[in-house]
Amino acid sequence: MPLTLHPSPLTEKKAVFLDRDGTINEEKNYLHRIEDFAFIPGVPEAIRRLKEAGYKIVVVTNQSGVARGYFSREDVDRLHQHIQRELTKIGTAIDAFYLCPHHPEKGKGEFKVDCDCRKGRPGMLLQAAAEHGIDLAASWMIGDKRADLEAGRAAGCRSLLVRTGYGEEELATGAGALAEAVVDDLPAAADYILGKAVSSVEQG
Repeated sequence: MPLTLHPSPLTEKKAVFLDRDGTINEEKNYLHRIEDFAFIPGVPEAIRRLKEAGYKIVVVTNQSGVARGYFSREDVDRLHQHIQRELTKIGTAIDAFYLCPHHPEKGKGEFKVDCDCRKGRPGMLLQAAAEHGIDLAASWMIGDKRADLEAGRAAGCRSLLVRTGYGEEELATGAGALAEAVVDDLPAAADYILGKAVSSVEQG
Protein backbone atom coordinates (compact mmCIF):
# COMPACT_ATOMS: atom_id res chain seq x y z
CA MET A 1 0.00 0.00 0.00
CA PRO A 2 1.29 3.47 -0.78
CA LEU A 3 2.07 5.63 2.20
CA THR A 4 -0.46 8.43 2.62
CA LEU A 5 0.94 11.58 4.12
CA HIS A 6 -1.52 13.70 6.03
CA PRO A 7 -0.65 17.37 6.44
CA SER A 8 0.18 18.39 9.96
CA PRO A 9 -2.62 20.34 11.61
CA LEU A 10 0.04 22.89 12.55
CA THR A 11 0.24 23.90 8.89
CA GLU A 12 -3.51 24.23 8.40
CA LYS A 13 -4.22 27.24 10.60
CA LYS A 14 -5.44 30.41 8.98
CA ALA A 15 -5.16 33.83 10.55
CA VAL A 16 -6.37 37.36 10.30
CA PHE A 17 -3.52 39.73 11.04
CA LEU A 18 -4.71 43.05 12.43
CA ASP A 19 -3.01 46.37 12.61
CA ARG A 20 -3.86 48.00 15.95
CA ASP A 21 -4.14 51.80 15.91
CA GLY A 22 -6.80 52.98 13.48
CA THR A 23 -7.99 49.44 12.81
CA ILE A 24 -8.88 47.99 16.23
CA ASN A 25 -8.97 51.21 18.23
CA GLU A 26 -9.48 54.87 17.49
CA GLU A 27 -6.32 56.52 16.19
CA LYS A 28 -4.59 58.61 18.84
CA ASN A 29 -1.02 59.78 18.45
CA TYR A 30 1.35 57.41 20.25
CA LEU A 31 -1.42 55.72 22.22
CA HIS A 32 -0.11 53.98 25.34
CA ARG A 33 -2.44 54.94 28.21
CA ILE A 34 -5.39 52.69 28.99
CA GLU A 35 -7.61 55.70 29.69
CA ASP A 36 -7.09 56.91 26.11
CA PHE A 37 -8.04 53.59 24.51
CA ALA A 38 -11.37 53.16 22.72
CA PHE A 39 -12.46 50.38 20.36
CA ILE A 40 -13.76 51.41 16.97
CA PRO A 41 -17.47 50.49 17.12
CA GLY A 42 -18.19 46.84 16.34
CA VAL A 43 -14.58 45.68 16.53
CA PRO A 44 -14.88 43.27 19.50
CA GLU A 45 -17.83 41.52 17.88
CA ALA A 46 -15.98 41.34 14.54
CA ILE A 47 -13.02 39.68 16.25
CA ARG A 48 -15.35 37.18 17.89
CA ARG A 49 -17.00 36.33 14.56
CA LEU A 50 -13.66 35.74 12.86
CA LYS A 51 -12.46 33.51 15.69
CA GLU A 52 -15.70 31.54 15.66
CA ALA A 53 -15.12 30.97 11.93
CA GLY A 54 -11.74 29.37 12.70
CA TYR A 55 -9.30 32.22 12.20
CA LYS A 56 -6.51 32.96 14.62
CA ILE A 57 -6.39 36.66 15.42
CA VAL A 58 -2.91 38.13 15.52
CA VAL A 59 -2.14 41.80 16.14
CA VAL A 60 0.95 43.17 14.38
CA THR A 61 1.74 46.75 15.36
CA ASN A 62 4.53 49.24 14.71
CA GLN A 63 5.23 51.07 17.97
CA SER A 64 7.89 53.64 17.16
CA GLY A 65 6.91 55.48 20.36
CA VAL A 66 9.01 52.87 22.16
CA ALA A 67 11.94 53.57 19.82
CA ARG A 68 11.59 57.32 20.37
CA GLY A 69 11.50 56.95 24.15
CA TYR A 70 7.92 58.22 24.52
CA PHE A 71 6.83 55.11 26.42
CA SER A 72 8.08 51.61 27.25
CA ARG A 73 7.35 48.12 26.01
CA GLU A 74 5.79 47.49 29.42
CA ASP A 75 3.33 50.31 28.71
CA VAL A 76 2.40 48.61 25.44
CA ASP A 77 2.02 45.25 27.20
CA ARG A 78 -0.30 46.79 29.80
CA LEU A 79 -2.47 48.26 27.06
CA HIS A 80 -2.64 44.90 25.31
CA GLN A 81 -3.65 43.22 28.57
CA HIS A 82 -6.45 45.78 28.84
CA ILE A 83 -7.61 44.94 25.31
CA GLN A 84 -7.72 41.26 26.25
CA ARG A 85 -9.73 41.96 29.39
CA GLU A 86 -12.26 43.94 27.39
CA LEU A 87 -12.56 41.20 24.77
CA THR A 88 -13.10 38.49 27.39
CA LYS A 89 -16.25 40.35 28.40
CA ILE A 90 -17.86 39.18 25.15
CA GLY A 91 -16.22 35.76 25.19
CA THR A 92 -13.34 36.28 22.80
CA ALA A 93 -9.64 37.21 22.74
CA ILE A 94 -6.68 37.95 20.52
CA ASP A 95 -4.41 34.94 20.04
CA ALA A 96 -1.10 36.82 19.90
CA PHE A 97 0.38 40.31 19.87
CA TYR A 98 3.54 41.20 17.97
CA LEU A 99 5.09 44.64 18.10
CA CYS A 100 7.99 46.35 16.39
CA PRO A 101 9.70 48.75 18.83
CA HIS A 102 12.25 50.02 16.28
CA HIS A 103 12.71 53.00 14.00
CA PRO A 104 15.59 53.27 11.52
CA GLU A 105 16.08 57.03 11.93
CA LYS A 106 14.23 58.22 15.05
CA GLY A 107 15.04 55.31 17.34
CA LYS A 108 17.23 55.74 20.39
CA GLY A 109 19.99 53.34 21.43
CA GLU A 110 19.19 49.70 20.79
CA PHE A 111 15.93 50.67 19.09
CA LYS A 112 17.58 52.56 16.22
CA VAL A 113 17.50 49.59 13.88
CA ASP A 114 16.64 49.08 10.23
CA CYS A 115 14.77 45.91 11.15
CA ASP A 116 12.74 43.28 9.30
CA CYS A 117 9.79 43.52 11.68
CA ARG A 118 8.66 47.08 10.98
CA LYS A 119 5.73 47.10 8.56
CA GLY A 120 5.74 47.29 5.53
CA ARG A 121 8.28 44.48 5.87
CA PRO A 122 6.75 41.11 6.73
CA GLY A 123 8.88 40.10 9.73
CA MET A 124 6.13 40.08 12.36
CA LEU A 125 3.80 38.06 10.12
CA LEU A 126 6.53 35.56 9.27
CA GLN A 127 7.44 35.16 12.93
CA ALA A 128 3.81 34.59 13.87
CA ALA A 129 3.41 32.05 11.08
CA ALA A 130 6.46 30.13 12.26
CA GLU A 131 5.44 30.19 15.92
CA HIS A 132 1.76 29.38 15.41
CA GLY A 133 1.78 27.17 12.32
CA ILE A 134 -0.13 29.65 10.16
CA ASP A 135 -0.75 29.15 6.45
CA LEU A 136 -0.02 32.64 5.15
CA ALA A 137 -1.63 31.99 1.78
CA ALA A 138 -4.93 31.26 3.56
CA SER A 139 -4.62 34.34 5.78
CA TRP A 140 -5.50 38.01 5.66
CA MET A 141 -3.87 41.29 6.68
CA ILE A 142 -6.16 44.18 7.63
CA GLY A 143 -4.95 47.72 8.26
CA ASP A 144 -5.38 51.41 7.61
CA LYS A 145 -1.97 52.16 6.09
CA ARG A 146 0.05 51.33 3.00
CA ALA A 147 2.67 49.71 5.24
CA ASP A 148 0.09 47.18 6.46
CA LEU A 149 -0.78 46.21 2.90
CA GLU A 150 2.87 46.00 1.89
CA ALA A 151 3.61 43.71 4.83
CA GLY A 152 0.66 41.50 4.02
CA ARG A 153 1.61 41.25 0.37
CA ALA A 154 5.27 40.50 1.20
CA ALA A 155 4.15 37.71 3.55
CA GLY A 156 1.87 36.18 0.92
CA CYS A 157 -1.45 37.16 2.54
CA ARG A 158 -4.51 38.74 1.01
CA SER A 159 -5.00 42.27 2.34
CA LEU A 160 -7.86 44.66 3.06
CA LEU A 161 -7.63 48.41 3.63
CA VAL A 162 -10.05 49.91 6.16
CA ARG A 163 -11.25 53.51 5.86
CA THR A 164 -10.89 54.09 9.62
CA GLY A 165 -7.75 55.63 11.11
CA TYR A 166 -5.56 56.88 8.27
CA GLY A 167 -7.43 54.80 5.69
CA GLU A 168 -9.08 57.67 3.83
CA GLU A 169 -5.80 59.58 3.62
CA GLU A 170 -4.00 56.49 2.35
CA LEU A 171 -6.65 55.96 -0.30
CA ALA A 172 -5.81 59.38 -1.69
CA THR A 173 -2.20 58.21 -2.21
CA GLY A 174 -3.29 55.16 -4.23
CA ALA A 175 -2.68 52.65 -1.43
CA GLY A 176 -5.97 50.93 -2.23
CA ALA A 177 -4.31 49.36 -5.27
CA LEU A 178 -2.31 47.12 -2.89
CA ALA A 179 -5.47 45.72 -1.29
CA GLU A 180 -7.88 43.10 -2.55
CA ALA A 181 -10.66 45.43 -1.41
CA VAL A 182 -11.31 48.63 0.51
CA VAL A 183 -13.88 48.35 3.31
CA ASP A 184 -15.36 50.79 5.81
CA ASP A 185 -14.02 49.22 9.01
CA LEU A 186 -13.10 45.96 10.70
CA PRO A 187 -16.72 44.74 10.98
CA ALA A 188 -17.04 45.25 7.21
CA ALA A 189 -13.72 43.43 6.72
CA ALA A 190 -15.08 40.48 8.71
CA ASP A 191 -18.18 40.48 6.48
CA TYR A 192 -15.94 40.44 3.41
CA ILE A 193 -13.69 37.62 4.64
CA LEU A 194 -16.54 35.46 5.90
CA GLY A 195 -18.47 36.07 2.69
CA LYS A 196 -15.47 34.87 0.71
CA ALA A 197 -15.22 31.77 2.90
CA VAL A 198 -18.90 30.91 2.30
CA SER A 199 -18.47 31.47 -1.43
CA SER A 200 -15.46 29.14 -1.48
CA VAL A 201 -17.42 26.39 0.29
CA GLU A 202 -20.33 26.78 -2.11
CA GLN A 203 -18.05 26.61 -5.15
CA GLY A 204 -16.36 23.53 -3.72
